[in-house]
Amino acid sequence: MADNNSPERGGQRGRGRGRDRDNRDNRDRNDDGDELVDKLVHINRVAKVVKGGRRFSFAALVVVGDGKGRVGYGTGKAREVPEAIRKATDQAKRSMIRVPLREGRTLHHDIDGRFGAGKVILRSAPPGTGIIAGGPMRAVFETMGVHDVVCKSNGTQNPHNMVKATFVALKNLQSPRAVAARRGLKVGDIVARRGDAGASAE
Repeated sequence: MADNNSPERGGQRGRGRGRDRDNRDNRDRNDDGDELVDKLVHINRVAKVVKGGRRFSFAALVVVGDGKGRVGYGTGKAREVPEAIRKATDQAKRSMIRVPLREGRTLHHDIDGRFGAGKVILRSAPPGTGIIAGGPMRAVFETMGVHDVVCKSNGTQNPHNMVKATFVALKNLQSPRAVAARRGLKVGDIVARRGDAGASAE
């Protein structure tokens, strides 16, 4: 006879695992030897009604980064929480992208991202600002290695859509080197123009 506290019966053990999801922070290494940090952003328990009763499974959302500008996210679903997290982590490692960072601590420019009903606004920040962002977005920037950023999320509070909207914005980020190469200019010209614009705004 199954225990009432087992995850299969939807007892307290199954629900308690979801409450500790934001405190999970594991470290691993990729093929290049870089240390990877993975964070469990969200875990959801799903029930499927079958002939013999309800069958429970768990869906996990995980973010993985190397702390140097590379980050990815993944989802996984399984009958047990550890297996769902493992699947999500493997998918996140396969889908990692590289994001250009200014001085290795913040974004090069402000940008918006939209996915479904979720809209996020990412803004670069001066040193000492810290990561001002909600839970799912904070996990993305912490694993990516950003130290100063200001973010705002509008619309849905669904963590999946918030993370996907954040990645849409990050994929559209451009570094001064890429912009200079596309326009046939020097990097100094692009950076100088950005500095002049900031001085005139003051």
